[in-house]
Amino acid sequence: MSRFDRAIDRSGTYSVQYDERGAKFGREDLLPLWVADMDLPSPQCVTDALLKRASHPVYGYTLYPDRFFDAVTAWMAKQHGWSIEKESIVPVPGVVPALNLLVNALSEPGEGILIQPPVYHPFFRLGKNHGRKLLKNPLRLENGRYRIDFDDFSKKAKEARLFVLCSPHNPVGRVWEREELMRMAQICRDEEVVILSDEVHADILFSPHTHTPTASLGRDISEITVTLNAPSKTFNIAGLNTAYAIIENDSLRRRFASEIRRYELTMGNLFGIEALMAAYEGGSTWLAELLLYLRGNVEYVTDSLQSEMPAIVPIEPEATYLMWLDCRGLGMSDKELEDFFINEAGLGLNTGISFGEEGSGFMRMNVGCPRSKLEEAMKRLKSAL
Repeated sequence: MSRFDRAIDRSGTYSVQYDERGAKFGREDLLPLWVADMDLPSPQCVTDALLKRASHPVYGYTLYPDRFFDAVTAWMAKQHGWSIEKESIVPVPGVVPALNLLVNALSEPGEGILIQPPVYHPFFRLGKNHGRKLLKNPLRLENGRYRIDFDDFSKKAKEARLFVLCSPHNPVGRVWEREELMRMAQICRDEEVVILSDEVHADILFSPHTHTPTASLGRDISEITVTLNAPSKTFNIAGLNTAYAIIENDSLRRRFASEIRRYELTMGNLFGIEALMAAYEGGSTWLAELLLYLRGNVEYVTDSLQSEMPAIVPIEPEATYLMWLDCRGLGMSDKELEDFFINEAGLGLNTGISFGEEGSGFMRMNVGCPRSKLEEAMKRLKSAL
């Protein structure tokens, strides 16, 4: 029996996924498979580190110690073969807040922000939040795999100041190949577009796919790239609000750091700092086990749909614990599809349309949970169909 098979009751823990069911779906009794955190226990090394620190009775203002930066650089070198300097690391409270700060720091009102829908919904708000022009380079679904429309990308890049890249991509699960990343990066370099590369899902990879940090493509690319990452998805510690930017361009880093100081966001989360250091230093074995378990979950859902519910077609994820389900074969409108999953199947998923109009007819399912939860989900879905 895997350590991940044990069901953990998260109700009453202020969990968004569970304790917001009523507000989100209008029902408290549905099975939630939406928010991108896992129903799986974090590594024991993280729990031990938090308990040890909690035993000290003072929880005051906390600095980022050298060990924090050493842990990040060592993880990037070991996990992704990317050598970075500690000076390039800027701690932040989260990837999404950092994106908003970066938009303010590195662009002006009215300038263009390029995104690739269907994509993580906070990307869409960057334009509205800060008075920027949102430019869309829709991904194309070809033979069950999403691809980039490079002709359109080149055209839109001419109007952009920033390109917000999701790598690996949420929700479609693509791990961008080195050649794809290089082609996009070269276009951005030529058009003087700064790349904001959200790589928070970079550790949740399924073999044989490997992640290439955008900034590792070459010095000319790193000079126009801001990388955003965190241990939050990898080790299921999103509630500890600890992330970081890696910025090798001194000018971009100074501008971003100035924006952080302007909003007084220089202090760290005491327990988030401890968790990051513990996870990056001692979580590798746990992560290897997690990836095997998640692959098994993906295969279970895929087999169940293909054999018993062929009208729903899963897009095979190359990364993340999020599955992108093509439900267009059900012949429902987006409203009907949402109502079907909530009120007929009793399942709480993210609607595809929430990731942009390009997600119409799709649903996003979180499979970062014990297998038994997915068995119940497939049972409910089959019965509803």
